[in-house]
Amino acid sequence: MDLRDLRYFETIAELQHLGRASARLHRTQPALTSSIRRLEAACGAALFEKAGRGIRLTEAGKVLQKWAQRMRFDVEDAQRELQSIGAGLTGHVRIGIVPTAAQFLLPAVARQLLQEAPGVTMRTVVGLVDTLKPQLRAGELDLVVGTESAPEAGWVSEPLAEDTIVVAASERHPVFRSGLTLGELTSYPWALQPPGAPTRDWLDHTFDRHRLPRPRVQVETTMLLMLPTLIVQTGLLSFISRHHLEGDARIRGLKEVPVKGAAMRRRLVIMYRAHGYVSPATRRLLELFGQFAKQA
Repeated sequence: MDLRDLRYFETIAELQHLGRASARLHRTQPALTSSIRRLEAACGAALFEKAGRGIRLTEAGKVLQKWAQRMRFDVEDAQRELQSIGAGLTGHVRIGIVPTAAQFLLPAVARQLLQEAPGVTMRTVVGLVDTLKPQLRAGELDLVVGTESAPEAGWVSEPLAEDTIVVAASERHPVFRSGLTLGELTSYPWALQPPGAPTRDWLDHTFDRHRLPRPRVQVETTMLLMLPTLIVQTGLLSFISRHHLEGDARIRGLKEVPVKGAAMRRRLVIMYRAHGYVSPATRRLLELFGQFAKQA
């Protein structure tokens, strides 16, 4: 099997459409069709079948997709390991990271790594863990710093730190002049992430369990890093990491609303492939995240 054919196959399998794959790969559809025919001849089975206006993988195609990805990882790892021989702390590291860790851990970690290894380059992708993990599986990221989830075979997940999400508001908010109960919070408007975000779902379900109306959301945003400043300026309630309220990183004018049963505890972890090549720069980055997480 030709590695180039396998790379084309992965893209076609992802997009489930020859036309879109042709546009992404900058190859003609006949060229991609010929590539698939060569793979089918080598496998002795059809890899795709028609599905509406597109195509989908057959059972044989699903098997090849799994092994094609593994072979690509092995080739890419071999290239990176060969390039790193004798090079020391150099190279390119691709990091996926959730917003809280991006704000409170990444700057110190990056500063230390770049002081030790000025030749290292980094690419960071900030997002929720559900959007980062598929990129890690696809080999587009070297590691992910995110919230803990169910263990997966073939992946290492090392604990970093505990994080607590709490209700917060401007210190001038009228909620501090009333009874600090969960029911009292239903009287005020909120700024929150959209449904589907883990912290938003946890908060909604907490109100559901107490048979209370869910928070009345006046501002909904996917920009998690914007929430602390937003609630200071607008007088809305929100649900954010306690890191924003403590230590040197504390945001002035922001205060925790200490409501019983409304604090969500979660663990931050760092994830990477169990059997993949870990470059010296990536290994040092793993160490630094662990070191600075203990200090946070």
